[in-house]
Amino acid sequence: QVQLVESGGGLVQAGGSLRLSCAASGRIFDNFIMGWFRQAPGKERDFAGAIRWSGGSTVYADSVKGRFNISRDNAKTTVYLQMNSLKPEDTAVYYCAAGSIWSSSSRRYPYWGQGTQVTVSS
Repeated sequence: QVQLVESGGGLVQAGGSLRLSCAASGRIFDNFIMGWFRQAPGKERDFAGAIRWSGGSTVYADSVKGRFNISRDNAKTTVYLQMNSLKPEDTAVYYCAAGSIWSSSSRRYPYWGQGTQVTVSS
């Protein structure tokens, strides 16, 4: 089993920054993909980006490209989502997820954290 715990959410003004953390424990494999998703009220859960645990290559949704950056600390088994130039439309619950398939589909990620709220005020 894999356990994921997000932290770092909060309230920030538009144009500000936040860094989310996702601490992973349990059976973390080198081929794991760590994804970040977000879900705004009344909307579907959308892909924000992902990183390969081994190698560190990343991919981002167009909506966050150039503003968000995903990194990982293998020693701490933690993945980070650095969010800059935040916009009110970035307001959502942010989830980290783990799986073994490189995908933007939430269905490909069997392990999920509990989510952390990010609110961006205008």
